[in-house]
Amino acid sequence: MDPEGLALLLPPTTLAALADSWLHEDCPSLNYAALVTGTAPSQAALWAKSPGVLAGRPFFDAIFAQVNCQVSWFLPEGSKLVPVAKVAEVRGPAHCLLLGERVALNMLARCSGVASSAAAVVAAARGTGWAGHVAGTRKTTPGFRLVEKYGLLVGGAAPHRYDLGGLVMVKDNHVVAAGGVKKAVQGARRAANFALKVEVECSSLQEALEAAEAGADLILLDNFRPEELHPTAEVLKARFPSVGLEASGGITLGNLPQFCGPHIDVISMGMLTQAAPALDFSLKLFAEGTTPVPHARLS
Repeated sequence: MDPEGLALLLPPTTLAALADSWLHEDCPSLNYAALVTGTAPSQAALWAKSPGVLAGRPFFDAIFAQVNCQVSWFLPEGSKLVPVAKVAEVRGPAHCLLLGERVALNMLARCSGVASSAAAVVAAARGTGWAGHVAGTRKTTPGFRLVEKYGLLVGGAAPHRYDLGGLVMVKDNHVVAAGGVKKAVQGARRAANFALKVEVECSSLQEALEAAEAGADLILLDNFRPEELHPTAEVLKARFPSVGLEASGGITLGNLPQFCGPHIDVISMGMLTQAAPALDFSLKLFAEGTTPVPHARLS
């Protein structure tokens, strides 16, 4: 999917509402610094100071639109950043530009970090010859899920279900509460009706077979070691070839190749959002005719 087209997924009203909430969090009352800067027309350069993948342009635009500033981009969404790179310029009244600065940088650093992590994992998976889906999880930052899920897409990963309504996921606690795998899956199938798929988290081959027999569309093989995962997946695919198989739990960039196999359809990793390091960006005001270049971040 072309990263530049992903902005179409984001409704303008949602972008505006998110930007407004972030700005309100940062400045819910008086902005004393505005008296220092005044309202003079100003311009600032956005610099990328660490390597990675650029992600978050629509959110960045929405933040500055809320404070009456305009953004001009020099790099497209999904670009590989080689520091120091001039990414964009922002123009507007000085007090407005600086009001949006930190909020916009925080968002862009985080979103680009998620995209960078996703891109690295997808590249590693493709390097093994595996053609399945690398996916995120629901382990996201409260209030920031849309940005992180969008970052996954820019990085080439699948976002997985966005919320509880996107897929009926039967986890271990649901099985306990329902009184067993079969009862849990049957309840999930009734709830899902025709519109949703049912996925069941399983910790053994026996549980997985029971879930598939009960009508699960997807089986999540959770916390399996590679030497257990692939034989289990082979047995399941032999008996239930149409059931999708997802591997998750304990998977990192370093050990990912061990989990890529011919019977695994999806590998999901919470670390794509939970452990993604933020990229380093800065926004520097400059006078017309001068554009000083900041130093790259030392690794």
